[in-house]
Amino acid sequence: MINGLLGKKLGMTQIYDGSVLTPVTVIEAGPCRVVAVKTRERDGYEAVQVAFGEIKERKLSKAELGHLKKHQAPPSRWLREFKKLGDVTIGQTIRVDLFKKGEWVDVEGISKGKGYQGVVKRHHYRGGPESHGSMFHRAPGSIGSSSFPSRVWKNKTLPGHMGSERVTVQRLKVVEARPEENLLFVRGAVPGADNGLVVVRKSKKG
Repeated sequence: MINGLLGKKLGMTQIYDGSVLTPVTVIEAGPCRVVAVKTRERDGYEAVQVAFGEIKERKLSKAELGHLKKHQAPPSRWLREFKKLGDVTIGQTIRVDLFKKGEWVDVEGISKGKGYQGVVKRHHYRGGPESHGSMFHRAPGSIGSSSFPSRVWKNKTLPGHMGSERVTVQRLKVVEARPEENLLFVRGAVPGADNGLVVVRKSKKG
């Protein structure tokens, strides 16, 4: 078995459990097909490679298509590796019943891109006075010394590209799992836009 699944974020909704409304994200998790099993003897480490999301052959490169055909796997959009936790065979299908109600999971996704942003939006700078005549509103201000170090220090918070990066939200609770529909309901929000790829793993923090 493995410790996670690939899925697609469908959106957010609410579930009423009899006492409160719980905000949940609906994830189409799996089914994922095992494409390859990495071994310590051959590859130097142990892992399980799974595929998710069918796609037309013409949209894959010859290398990608060859790798999938070698293992009798259908053309798939995404391939990822997961930790090996038990016996797994190539061709095996792993479904959402890997997760049970009440379990904790970590969800990884690509955050929404927000383009080029200034320091107020990107790094939560307070900014200057908004009154007339201040001439200093949303600028970053002084960013370095003069003769020393005669450069800008590394990791200085400045304007730049914001979002569109890998983000992991840890310890989200599984509110409901529907194996017959391949749906997973996770409490709270997960990174990324609707229909984006997410990776759901059993939480490291239990």
